[in-house]
Parts: sequence; C-alpha cells; structure tokens
Amino acid sequence: MNFWIIAAASATLVTVLLIRALWRGATAQAPSRAEQDLQVYRDQLAEVEREVARGVLPAEDAARAKTEISRRILAADKSHTAEIQTGRAPSKLLMTMIAAALIGGSLYLYTNLGAPGYGDLALKDRIAFAKTLRETRPSQADAVAGIPQASVGAELSAEYETLLARLRETVATRPDDVQGQTLLAQNEARVGNFAAAADAQSTVVRLKGADASTEEVANYAELLIMAAGGYVSPEAEAVLRAVLTRDAENGTASYYWGLMLIQTGRPDQGFRIWDGLLRRGPADAPWIEPILGQIEPVADLAGVDYAIPEIGTGLRQSDLPGPSQDDIEAAQDMTPAARMEMIGAMVDGLSERLATEGGPAEDWARLISSLGVLGQTDRAQAIYDNAMDVFAGDPASIDVIARAGEKANLIK
Repeated sequence: MNFWIIAAASATLVTVLLIRALWRGATAQAPSRAEQDLQVYRDQLAEVEREVARGVLPAEDAARAKTEISRRILAADKSHTAEIQTGRAPSKLLMTMIAAALIGGSLYLYTNLGAPGYGDLALKDRIAFAKTLRETRPSQADAVAGIPQASVGAELSAEYETLLARLRETVATRPDDVQGQTLLAQNEARVGNFAAAADAQSTVVRLKGADASTEEVANYAELLIMAAGGYVSPEAEAVLRAVLTRDAENGTASYYWGLMLIQTGRPDQGFRIWDGLLRRGPADAPWIEPILGQIEPVADLAGVDYAIPEIGTGLRQSDLPGPSQDDIEAAQDMTPAARMEMIGAMVDGLSERLATEGGPAEDWARLISSLGVLGQTDRAQAIYDNAMDVFAGDPASIDVIARAGEKANLIK
C-alpha cells in the first residue's frame, strides 16, 4: 500500500510541475513586437503634445501627426490582440490530457512491465523462495521436451554422416561396449545431438562404475545441461554434486554449480563461486570466457559493486592454511584423544587471537577449516558469518573465507 501512495504522489507532483511550467511559459513571455510598437507610438503622441505646448509645432501639423500616430496605434493594437489570441494559456482540456497521459500511462506501463501486488521480501523470505524454486524446478525430461528440435547433422558431409550412422548401429547391438559408447557420446556431441550424447555418456559412467574418472562424470553433467539448453536440472545437479564430492575444485562442475544457484534465485552464492573461479584461473580454462560474459549482471543481482579481477591470482582451496584430515591422520604417534586435544588447543588459541587482535583472511580461513575438521559445525558457521561481515567489500578475502566454508561443508 505504501508503494502505491508514494507512486501516486510522485506522478501527481510531476504532473503539477509540468502543467505549471507550461502555464508560465505561455503567460510570462517577453513583450511582443506589437506591444513595443504601441509603446513607441504612445511616446510619439506625448512628444507631439509637448511640442504644441512649447509652441514649436503648429496646430495644423500637430493634428496631422496625431491622426497618423493614432492610425498606427490602432493597427498595432489589432496585431497585439491577434497575438494574445494565438498565444493564450493552455486550455483545461489540454492540461487534463497531459495529466491523464502521465498518470494513466505510468499505471499502464507498471501493470505490463512491473509486478503489481508483489510485496517486498526480507532476506529470510528470499532464501526460502529460492529453496522452493530449487526444489520444484522442472526435471531433465521436461526441460529437454520443451526445447525445439534442431536439425542435427544438416551440414555434415555424406561420409561423416554414414560413419555416424554405422557407429549408432554398432553401439545399438553392443550396448555394453564402453569404448563404443564413449565414441558415440563424443560424436553425438560434435554434431549437436546433446540428448543422445548424454545418454551415451550416462552408459559409460554406469558401465565403469567406481572406475569412472571425475572428468567422465563431469562430462556427463555438462552434456545433460547442454541437452537442456543450458538449464541445470535436478538430475544434472545430482551429477555435479557427485563430481564436487570427488574434487571440490573441479572447474567444470563449479561453473555449472554456480549457474544452478543463479537459476534458482541465489545469485549471491553463484557470484562468489564464479568470482573464485576467475581469481584461481587459469586464464585459458574453458569456463573463464562464459563467466566473463555473464558475471557483471550476476554481480548486480548479488548487490556487489564489481570489477573484473586479475585472472589466476587467487588461492585454491588446497592452498588454504590449516590442518586437513591427512595432516591429522599423519600424527600416528598420538592417540585419537591426544590428537583432538592438540587440535582443540590450537583452535582455541587462534580463535582468541582473532577475537582480540584480528588477523588476515587466511587466519580466519584456517580457524573455519579446523573447526570443520573437529566437527564443530555450529561454531564454524558463526565464525564464517562473522568473517563475511569483517571482510565485506574485499572480494579477494571473501573468496578465501568462502573456500574455507566449502571445505568445512558450510556452503551447500
């Protein structure tokens, strides 16, 4: 309701100001040529009277002069009357039309381009809305079905088309041939038949099972997304999650994970992931160019005043300081209890120092990572939230903190 009151008041104020300017422009003009002529003739008539009174001008000559000046005054007055009629103030009808056009036109545009009745959402509500959007978004099958069928292979040579047809026939008769399915996935993707390529790559991953490489699983996720026209479906999300579980720094999966977050109403999280990928590089990575083409409007959605960073200068997650699970297990001469006591003492000391003296983002990241290793998720989350506030406006430090949050399983 407050929005409509403010909008109506603003439109009314603008209308009043425009009509006032129009009225004043028509009524407060400089003297016209006819008005200037009238003043000159009146002065001449007064001068004739003065010359007669002084005896300088004979009465007969004065009468002829007065007659001529009077004739000119009548002509000038007639011209002045015509100017007033032509340049009179705007009519009530014109002012009504202007008011209707401004106020009515504004309402019409907002009705068609805006979101009438859509109230402001608090951050908590926006996050809940994004969660609902993510949980209820279309499936892979629905997304693929909604994409217009393109003519696949329209520009292929006859020889290549024949070879591809033979490959399809061969794989159809030998569905468990991993090499054949791999070749089919590659060639179907090459001709733009991404749905068929995704099916073939799915078979490759299924046949290899645990032996499927991270790259092969990531390729499957990418083919699913390309088959859906760039949309990250729940099925593709599950595959991406499997890739990131194996390799949290996989560039392909990280790029598409960020895209999924953006598509489901969390541009803030998607932006942080994409910004981190730019900072870590390398500059020739295949995901750098698509990120550069999209990250600025995403930054606007995330509310960040953003400048493209120097690519390839940031830290990787593996570069973050702090003990990893491997470091802990390396202390073979300690009992599990002694090991955890040692880590706890280190964490307490670091936490106290940061609370009293502060420190660089790397120290905050080490503390968050260590708390994650200890399983103190709530405490890690509190430190993570505090660090995000401390380093707000410093994208490089925010990236370091975000990497530590991912390592501690705080960022879902």
